[in-house]
Amino acid sequence: MKQRELTVALCVIWAVTLLYGEMVAYWLPSFSTCSWPHLHSPNSKVDGLRYAKIAVIADPQLMDKTSLPLAPKSLALEVVQFYTDLYMRRAFLASILPHKPDVILFLGDHFDGGPFLSDEEWQESLSRFNHIFALDKQGKHRDIQVYYLSGNHDIGYEFTHSRRPEVVNRYEKAFGPRNYRFTAGKVEFVAIDAQTLDAHRQENLASSTWEFVKNISKDDQSFPRVLLTHIPLYRRDWTNCGPNRNSEIINQRVTRAADNQIRYQNYISEESSNVLLESIKPVLILSGHDHDQCTITHKSKFWSAKEHTVGTVSWQQGNLYPSFMLLSASNSLLPNTSNPEEAVLTQLCFLPMQIFIYIWYLVLFVFTLLALLLWPTSGVSFWNQLGHVKQLITSSFSRMKEKNEDLDCEYEMIWDAEGSMHLVKKASNTPMTRSSETTSIERGGAVIRPTARKNISQESEISVSVDNNADIGGDHIAKTALRTSKSWRKIGIQRLVRAFQMLCIIAAVNVPLYIILLFEDWIDQ
Repeated sequence: MKQRELTVALCVIWAVTLLYGEMVAYWLPSFSTCSWPHLHSPNSKVDGLRYAKIAVIADPQLMDKTSLPLAPKSLALEVVQFYTDLYMRRAFLASILPHKPDVILFLGDHFDGGPFLSDEEWQESLSRFNHIFALDKQGKHRDIQVYYLSGNHDIGYEFTHSRRPEVVNRYEKAFGPRNYRFTAGKVEFVAIDAQTLDAHRQENLASSTWEFVKNISKDDQSFPRVLLTHIPLYRRDWTNCGPNRNSEIINQRVTRAADNQIRYQNYISEESSNVLLESIKPVLILSGHDHDQCTITHKSKFWSAKEHTVGTVSWQQGNLYPSFMLLSASNSLLPNTSNPEEAVLTQLCFLPMQIFIYIWYLVLFVFTLLALLLWPTSGVSFWNQLGHVKQLITSSFSRMKEKNEDLDCEYEMIWDAEGSMHLVKKASNTPMTRSSETTSIERGGAVIRPTARKNISQESEISVSVDNNADIGGDHIAKTALRTSKSWRKIGIQRLVRAFQMLCIIAAVNVPLYIILLFEDWIDQ
């Protein structure tokens, strides 16, 4: 493979890598790795049984000036926002929408610094949110019903509510009420503003939330219920979260201000959680807030309910494995009414690991540089390499043959004039005495053959030659070393220039492809 062929090969490798990392990787959840859970359920084979399809998304948490220690509107912050938003938009358009859900449910934390943004900044974040998830200015999708939960990064906790009540008002104006319920199929979904549950009951927001819960508890329960809460229900410290958990378990933590108002909490208190469970009696609980996946079971004397904490959909929120959930809600009464939890089926789906894609880009870039710098100027041929291997094998067999011949030979002992013994190989089948030996000259007890005298003469001539040329050889070596140094420097410069030229060719082919892939997904169709 010559330099031109190497450049073409690297161009193809980069093109395939970019197509996978920027496009194909987002198709996998919709085509191969994830599907609606009712398709794999035995009940789906019951005649006339249908399911409402719900896609669940948690914690997009759009980055803003509060997310990183970067100046607002700085280039660095804009770049981070762009790539974070682009990831979620690709995930929504290529991984979630192809499943054709009937309902899209957001579990809260739409923004990162919602309570701390000015009205102008908040509106800008809202526009970004609508663009990412292909929603219109009213936060609706043209073909799909959309529901929202409030999160602590959207409206804050009790401490914020008492000091900035306008934060809650602008949230409700854009996303609707904080406490409500709706029906999908034959399943009732109950959405709760979890940020107000543990606040002082005399507060207006807390009292309205508990009044809503009280009214639900009085209603006749016609359908199985699913409880929707941004903050997970109470769990004991170090509770096992199941096999889909990727980060360390987070235990309960509640931070209060000087006036005992809540500023932050990881889970709803145990008391409030028990009241919710007893009042609503859900067969399933969906929550977010944790940014990582967690599945636990809440048990009481008469029933149990599984809680799924859905991981964040963003790759910038501390989870290397972003995810979403597909939920199938029965659209008809199940024949086996003793198991109402079978009316709601769930499937956790994982999105591409963006950080690993970028790491692969970096590794491929380093490999490209090394290949361009170190590749032989004359190229590398497969057939030449095969010839070298053949030659090596032939040489090995030849050495083995010579060794075998040495083992088959006989040796004659010869003494020189100084009395030293030498072994001379002779063939085993040849006679011990040859005619040439009669011409040997005897001197004392040694036999000096004509060949030996010739060798001695040659050694003497070589010795004299080395003595005469010793001084000339030193100057010659110095000049040769200088020329070699200049030659290596020249070769290094030539290789750098050649590598830069080939790198420009690879960039000229793949950079436009990368830009096309970026903005094809970002621009509204």
